[in-house]
Amino acid sequence: MFRSLTSYLDSIRQRDPAPRSRWEVLFYPGVLALGFHRIAHWLFQARLFFLARFVNHFSRFLTAIDIHPGATIGKNFFIDHGFTVVGETAEIGDNVTIYQCVTLGGTNPTNGVGGKRHPTIGNNVIIGSGAQVIGPITVGDRARVGANAVVTDDVPEGATMIGLKARSTLVPAEEWVKDFIPYGTPCDEPCEEAIESGTGRIGELEKQVAAMRAELAALRSDADDAQQPAPRSGTGD
Repeated sequence: MFRSLTSYLDSIRQRDPAPRSRWEVLFYPGVLALGFHRIAHWLFQARLFFLARFVNHFSRFLTAIDIHPGATIGKNFFIDHGFTVVGETAEIGDNVTIYQCVTLGGTNPTNGVGGKRHPTIGNNVIIGSGAQVIGPITVGDRARVGANAVVTDDVPEGATMIGLKARSTLVPAEEWVKDFIPYGTPCDEPCEEAIESGTGRIGELEKQVAAMRAELAALRSDADDAQQPAPRSGTGD
C-alpha cells in the first residue's frame, strides 16, 4: 500500500512542477478528494448509500471537489486545484489529469429512468480548466479538452477539442502527442502552422494592395500631366 501511494504521488510530481516533496503533494485537495472517494465508492458498492454520501459531502466541504460515490476512477487520477464535479455514472481511466472548475456532467434521460448519463474518459486524457464534458459520451485515450470547451459529442483518440460547442483542431487524430503536456494545450500546436500561414498570407495581400495604390497614384499623376496644356513656343517678327 505504501509503495502504491508513493507511486501515485510521484505520478503527480511528474505532471506538476510546483511541489518540492511528496508530503506537499499528499495534502493537495485533489489527492485528498480522491482518497475520500475511494472510501465513499467502497461504501457505495456495499450499498451503504447514506455513509457514502456522508463521506462525499465531508470531502466536498474540505476540498471543494465533488466526486459522486458511484463514479468509477482508475489509477493516478489527478485533479489540479479544485472546484470540480464528477457525476455518478462517470468512468475515468488511468493517468487522467483534470484542471480546476471542470464538470463531468450528466444529461436528463428522456424516459426519466436513471442510467448511464455521464462521460466515459479514456486513459491519459487531459481536461483543461473550466471545461464541461456533458452526457454519456466517450473521450478517447490521450485526447485533450481545451479550457472552457463544452463537449457533448464523442471525442476520438488523440484529438484536441476547443471552443463552444467544442470542435476538433486541425491536428489529425493520428498525430497526437504521446508524452504528457501540462495544461493540455501547448504553445506549439501543429494547428498554429495554419494560423502562421494565414498571417503570412494577409501580409502578402497588404503588400500587393500597397503596390497597387502606388501604381494608381503614378497613373493619376501621368493623367494630370497629359491634361495640362503644352507651353506655346515664341514667334519672332
